[in-house]
Amino acid sequence: MSTRDQPGGHPAASPRSRPTMEDVAAYAGVALKTVSRVVNGEPGVTPSTAERVRAAIDQLGFRRNDSARILRKGQTASIGLILEDIGDPFYSALSRAVEDVAREHGHVLFTGSSDEDPAREREIALAFCARRVDGLIVIPASDDHTYLLPEIAAGIATVFVDRPARRIDADTVLTDNVGGARDGVAHLIGRGHRRVGFIGDSPGIYTSMLRHRGYREAMAAAGLRVDDAWVTMSPPTTANVGAALRRMLAGSAPVTALFCGNNRTSVAALRHLRALGASPAFVGFDDFELADLLTPGVTVVAQNVARLGRAAAELLFRRLAGGHGPAERVEVATRLIPRGSGELPAPPAPTPAR
Repeated sequence: MSTRDQPGGHPAASPRSRPTMEDVAAYAGVALKTVSRVVNGEPGVTPSTAERVRAAIDQLGFRRNDSARILRKGQTASIGLILEDIGDPFYSALSRAVEDVAREHGHVLFTGSSDEDPAREREIALAFCARRVDGLIVIPASDDHTYLLPEIAAGIATVFVDRPARRIDADTVLTDNVGGARDGVAHLIGRGHRRVGFIGDSPGIYTSMLRHRGYREAMAAAGLRVDDAWVTMSPPTTANVGAALRRMLAGSAPVTALFCGNNRTSVAALRHLRALGASPAFVGFDDFELADLLTPGVTVVAQNVARLGRAAAELLFRRLAGGHGPAERVEVATRLIPRGSGELPAPPAPTPAR
């Protein structure tokens, strides 16, 4: 084929060289600025011309080289996300929301899991910074984030989500953990339950502590006492949850309702309850897959995980765009979803013996 057998009568790019924007312009028969506008999603190009440019890009196999733009703007068009475990549905949903916003801003997302290990969190964060990400979104595991101060001073925007930073002042996006737990427990109390148990995660975890506070606030507001045997806060292993349930359901005054502090605790508790043949009223903090298909469906206090991730990413990109001012704290509301388990009425009080 002659070099003139191309649209516009211009020679094709050499198959041995990487096609350039100039090659695309020549192939499509348009100005270089027109190609630049199409590649960068800028206005000012008619639909038919834009289509011709995109066809030329596809035909030549052109790929934008961001090196010059990176040098010009001092940004790498990438951000890092550090979370606990990408395998947890909560974190995978949050990650997707962050990725969607990053894509809208022309950025790629790097993700790492800390496994609740402060040393691993620091290692991942500094590795991202060494690779010159423009910003970080962190679900913190550490109790000291001063190690990030030099990176923040160097211009790396940083937002914390789900939990606040420790020992530094930074932008934070949180769920209303206290209010959500308070609403869930009040829902059980409203069905006549007076002995409500609480199974939470480890007390050192920020969200676990706040949900425990919401539980106690709801009980206090109803004038109800809390027996120590009704409360367990520990890692949500099968053994821990099982032991807690057996204790709460034993004796002459077992709990008649249960509030679980996160989705993993809820799933473990439901498995044990089935094995024990027990069916207290039940509300869990966090929704989880198939919760609506059980019998009865599981009533939950649902976090707006997508909103958490999107709010954190939008705040990060506002900072990257030059937004200044004091650190912001954004709180996202929860939503109670009644499905049946939380609406079971309290059993009637036993009639006193005569």
